[in-house]
Amino acid sequence: MKIKTNNPNFDPGPESTGGAVCVDSTPLKRQQSQYGEREVFRLVFETMEEKGDGTRYCAWSRQFTPTLGEKSSLRKFVRGWFGRDLTKAELDDFDTDSLVGKSAQIVVVHEHKDGETYANIVACTPDKVAEPLKSSGDYVRVKDRPAKDGPNGAGAQGTSSTESRPTAGGYRRAEQPASGTPDHASVKVHVGRCKGLELRDLSPEQVQALVTNWLPTAKANAKPTADDRRMIAALDWWLSSQPAAEEDNVQY
Repeated sequence: MKIKTNNPNFDPGPESTGGAVCVDSTPLKRQQSQYGEREVFRLVFETMEEKGDGTRYCAWSRQFTPTLGEKSSLRKFVRGWFGRDLTKAELDDFDTDSLVGKSAQIVVVHEHKDGETYANIVACTPDKVAEPLKSSGDYVRVKDRPAKDGPNGAGAQGTSSTESRPTAGGYRRAEQPASGTPDHASVKVHVGRCKGLELRDLSPEQVQALVTNWLPTAKANAKPTADDRRMIAALDWWLSSQPAAEEDNVQY
């Protein structure tokens, strides 16, 4: 989610690692991409981090397309969250609403570009604590919010505007970048011969070398640095953006 740092009414919250609970699977909306028009949605997590008024911060996932193909971003995200792949029965009857109320351990980091701050979920893993975080009940799901009047008559589920707006629980959805995804391409490489270059400046072969030689070790590191987390997220994004055949494509 994209956060304007010059907005005095919005507090993006701190970078954090800890317990969270899924509180929303947003309605599908249409978006243009380099591969044509597609439908996308996000998952919303309420975190343990509290604001000054005692309410909790929320964090939004990247945008997902509604497919559970073997190499789809959603399948990879859910696999990391569950700590295992989905069973055939789960694939055959998958409903994103079933994720609402499920706890997780998430990592949220900030990315800064052009005077603005992006707060991104870069990791989502199983929650194995004795007392998982439960929803406070303050967050109002996007589908349940009252319609918002506008020149195009767009309501809470409309796609004509991505302006941030307060909800009944006091949360404010941050504005999204025009591309709909964090600017992973601008992440600077901090290791190897390409140190100091942005990911977008590397050839596909150079990026693949990082994926092959650096990424597995970085993911195995129990205490990755903020730079490591950003580059892990950027390389995962690069992998997910590569054209691939959709195997076992599951729509819901």
